[in-house]
Amino acid sequence: MPELLLFNKPFGVISQFRESAHGTTLKAFIDVPNVHPAGRLDKDSEGLLLLTNDGALQTRIAHPSGKIEKTYWVQVDGVPTQDQLRALRSGIDLRWGRTRKASVTEISPPALSPRSPPIRYRKNQPTSWLAMTITEGKHRQVREMTASVGLPTLRLFRVSIGPWTTTGLESGCWRRIRVNLPHQSRSKHRRSP
Repeated sequence: MPELLLFNKPFGVISQFRESAHGTTLKAFIDVPNVHPAGRLDKDSEGLLLLTNDGALQTRIAHPSGKIEKTYWVQVDGVPTQDQLRALRSGIDLRWGRTRKASVTEISPPALSPRSPPIRYRKNQPTSWLAMTITEGKHRQVREMTASVGLPTLRLFRVSIGPWTTTGLESGCWRRIRVNLPHQSRSKHRRSP
């Protein structure tokens, strides 16, 4: 049965085990052999990172064709207008193509651990929080989407991937679960002789 680790990645941690001159890696938090990230989170993003010891499960979670929902809490610079929210929901043209439709709602500031270092604070510039659910996960997609409508991302926290969430996981902590996924048949139909 495949194994899955749910890790609440802190800000500044690089989503790899190999040592890096650019900062702290997963190796400082997870001492489990033969697990690999199923997808990534940028160094400056926080929240749920899934790791597994099963290559098929890793592909199923990470590949965009799987269309697994990923939900982010996004602190943006400014207060969104209805036009900006509508644009985010309908899909955005980015350098690599058009994004799929997204679910986007305004939310109250979530109860997150303080970030170190904290985000920049400007007395005369309000910030807002959005919950964004996407089914892709291209490189820096959420940040590019919000920036393209004039709402630069200040803090990005992935709260869930499919059915898995950060609920009950403190920043920098992980837990192990077993996953019982149905096998996908390779042949769709068989003809009788």
